[in-house]
Amino acid sequence: MPATRDWINNPLGVVEGMFASSQGNPKSGWEAEVTGFFKEQLRDKEARASVPSLNDVPLHYLKPNSLVKFRCLIQDMFDPEFYMGVYETVDPSTSAKIQRCGKYKDVTESGVEFNFSNTVTSERQTFYCVPIPGESPWVKESYACSGQARVMPSTSYVPSRQKRSYEEDDDMEVPPQKQRETHPGHQNMTVLHGNGDCKRQETEARSKQTTSASHLDLNFPLPGEKGPSCLVKVYEEWDQFKLNDTLEVYGILSVSPALSALTEEKDVSSSLLDPAESMETAEEQRVHSPPASLVPRLHMLCAKPLPLNNPLLPYAALENNSAFLSSTLSEMASIRTELLTYLTHVLLGDALAAEYLILHLISNVYARRDVLPLGKFTLNLSGCPTGSSYTEQLYQVIQQLVPCSYRLSMSLQNMNQLQLVPKKDYVANRLVSGALQLASNTSLFLDETQLEQGQLDATGVRNITALGNLISWQKVDYDFNYHQMEFPCNINMLIVSEGRSLLPSDCWIPLQPQIAMPSMEEYLGAIQTMQASPQLNKFRIYLSVARTLDYSITDEVTKAVEDDFVEMRKDDPQSISAEDLHRLLVVARLLSLSLGQTTLSRDNWMRAKHMEMLRTNRTEQQKCVNGNEP
Repeated sequence: MPATRDWINNPLGVVEGMFASSQGNPKSGWEAEVTGFFKEQLRDKEARASVPSLNDVPLHYLKPNSLVKFRCLIQDMFDPEFYMGVYETVDPSTSAKIQRCGKYKDVTESGVEFNFSNTVTSERQTFYCVPIPGESPWVKESYACSGQARVMPSTSYVPSRQKRSYEEDDDMEVPPQKQRETHPGHQNMTVLHGNGDCKRQETEARSKQTTSASHLDLNFPLPGEKGPSCLVKVYEEWDQFKLNDTLEVYGILSVSPALSALTEEKDVSSSLLDPAESMETAEEQRVHSPPASLVPRLHMLCAKPLPLNNPLLPYAALENNSAFLSSTLSEMASIRTELLTYLTHVLLGDALAAEYLILHLISNVYARRDVLPLGKFTLNLSGCPTGSSYTEQLYQVIQQLVPCSYRLSMSLQNMNQLQLVPKKDYVANRLVSGALQLASNTSLFLDETQLEQGQLDATGVRNITALGNLISWQKVDYDFNYHQMEFPCNINMLIVSEGRSLLPSDCWIPLQPQIAMPSMEEYLGAIQTMQASPQLNKFRIYLSVARTLDYSITDEVTKAVEDDFVEMRKDDPQSISAEDLHRLLVVARLLSLSLGQTTLSRDNWMRAKHMEMLRTNRTEQQKCVNGNEP
């Protein structure tokens, strides 16, 4: 494989070459030829690994106008913008006229001939994208280790930087040659260094970083998130993208200092803006045109959806990879047994609770019937030990298994202060993010053991209502001030509580520890040791594959289930309701999928009935202990 790929280092050269050969005629199909070329190149695994990632490589190590990739969530969508798709420049020395392509660029060349009759004004869409919220550390590390991009400090860009890139932690002060030793996630990323001038320029650039990134709100949905945000410019078929989609974008990096200079000029003249000249407010300009050194522009060439965001799965869609799917299905029953043993230990020896936790982890909204989301399975695990770090350790176990997760501590302070629901800011014309703006298939861990006595204020009531709606309907109503806009979701929600949760759930199971523990701290230490198990990758693949499997019920089994339901209600019509039957069917479906079986068998139906009987007996006992009517 060649060490240098022109189409990675200089993608604009490829674009301009195809533009020139077409004489700038859009009817020649040169634009489709460009995207087709890059899609074909990126089919190769090694080629994809050779493209540097904005998620892993600090911005000032990336070459401007090179091809980069970015794993992200579409946090907001700005209004479309116009640009000069085709224009003409005049060489001042020779007066020669040259036809230029403005696509995939933010700044045009100097000497534009504005009287050019064949100037083409085109339209593009801008998405504000952030790193995928709650992405697990093992996912970040796996992606970083799979990269093979060789990058070096950008000598053409670093001296003009005025603000630090997204890497603000201490390791940015570590000498570059030490970074491979201190970052296990960057094991395959070799950082090349030039001569002393390069090092001197980087030192000068850092000395100029007097303005902190904290002055710019990067609008991450979750508190404490780190990473770059990016303005992604989309040129075709932008209607196929939706808010909150997760993508791996391949595009041309634009960090032109001119963009930052324009922003600064706007800031200086913000008090003098003439409404007749600009329809944007000063605040809107600040949000929509942030400094390129902090929020780079990425001109999309192609993008791959990441509905599962599991780097251990094959790059091609699972349905198109029959060899991988068949080999995984053959092992799912045995992997499930191992996972059940692992989770039973984590849940203090409670095998039944571990069974239901597996069902919860593979649950997925596979369809919607009117307003009812089908396939969701919110689990309430009550009886969790309090006064220890058990729930935090339980969350860390789940975080080690799923690609994206977030632990929401339901303390009174958090409920009264956190902004869970995104809200439209009409002054800045942007969507201010909230903690419930999450990617599809995120695991949301609601820790109700942290809730103390006190009064919920208006914000707290709204937050609790939003959580209830998310659980019941898998939707979040974004606040647009004068109205609410409904956004469907697919978020797995696990509620851990001391008693039964105040929130609704699809299934409630009280935890019954089966192990006499001399010390909770000693037991939690053993759980931490298990988190380094080499079996974790098998569990991660198993859970993702189980979520994607199709499922069906034969007419024969459907008739048997109906007969069984009639038989169960014969002696006591109150013994099982339509809601109980629905839950039983969901449990049977998830149980079948957890075993790698895509259709319901009679044995699995009977096994699901037995599990539900054990769980119901346990909940009835808990109600009696609490003094409630059975």
